[in-house]
Amino acid sequence: MTADDGGTTRAGRATGDDGTGGTGQGARHAGHAGHPGVEEDIGEEGDPLALRLESLILGAERRYTPFQAARAAGVSMDLAARFWRAMGFADIGQAKALTEADVLALRRLAGLVEAGLLSEPMAVQVARSTGQTTARLADWQIDSFLEGLTEPQEGLSRAEITYPLVELLLPELEEFLIYVWRRQLAAATGRVVQAADDAEMVDRRLAVGFADLVGFTRLTRRLEEEELGELVEAFETTAADLVAAHGGRLIKTLGDEVLYAADDAGTAAEIGLRLIETLTNDETMPELRVGIAFGTVTTRMGDVFGTTVNLASRLTSIAPKDAVLVDGALAEELTRNGDAPKSEAEVAAAESAGAEQAPYRFALQPMWQRPVRGLGVVEPWLLTRREG
Repeated sequence: MTADDGGTTRAGRATGDDGTGGTGQGARHAGHAGHPGVEEDIGEEGDPLALRLESLILGAERRYTPFQAARAAGVSMDLAARFWRAMGFADIGQAKALTEADVLALRRLAGLVEAGLLSEPMAVQVARSTGQTTARLADWQIDSFLEGLTEPQEGLSRAEITYPLVELLLPELEEFLIYVWRRQLAAATGRVVQAADDAEMVDRRLAVGFADLVGFTRLTRRLEEEELGELVEAFETTAADLVAAHGGRLIKTLGDEVLYAADDAGTAAEIGLRLIETLTNDETMPELRVGIAFGTVTTRMGDVFGTTVNLASRLTSIAPKDAVLVDGALAEELTRNGDAPKSEAEVAAAESAGAEQAPYRFALQPMWQRPVRGLGVVEPWLLTRREG
């Protein structure tokens, strides 16, 4: 399938009015990354084992060209091409590479638009977000999972072992994927419906934290690739586990950096300190910096955007090693919720007066005011765990 960003099919311009799209040029480029298996310059036959694996995974054999699939689904080539590209697949000209599953997927998405349940831009966004998420998952499973389970054996190549292994794993992994997706959907829906008003469902007040490994660029020059990969994997795994265990949400990982969010300031603060404490006790890990900010955040396709996110990133870049810096809004939330005192002088005064106080979890120390690029002058607060 092929379409430009404006939604007009290049295929129509290339071949005339029938909309069939794809000339020899389209077929020759069918083997580009993201395409479902059509090999470049060898027509539609391809590698027999690759085709058998594709048929096994998709549950159907190649049957349609993009134009035939769009016609069978009852949608325009324009819309079909937009869905296809949004899912992350390269243009395939008019190679016969699509299956009944592709037709059904087109019909379902288009049906949601026709029923008025989704607008066309929203349907494209659904295709894009699903494609991006599952592409990363599929790459990880092939790179890390299948390769480890398909060591060549005497008389059998890795490729020959792969087919029966996929045949055994596919139904189990599919069921598990659906289970996790439903669990995550239930959790996300619950968070949204608890929002105070409709506006907050989109632009929400969240605590956003960045955790960044110190000196990672130097490490990339010093460590072997395998060692560097193991370090990054250990960091991401540790961070993901800690964020999830303490009620936060891991937004994304960037190798030497993780971005997480939490609904309340106390949760975000606890995660930040736990990350520092855990990695400090791991001799294989470099030092860590954490920056956390609280405020309005725009969420799109599982990511977060806005001034609050930018501020958290800037705080991370100026944080001391193995320390957590927070902005004034998060510090205010911690004191308002009783997680931290406004000052140690206030605590001492209350103790000398014999007043009983709930134990505070955190301590806050105002740091130097300083200009932060693009955000003006900010006053960071050093967050620590309160003794006693």
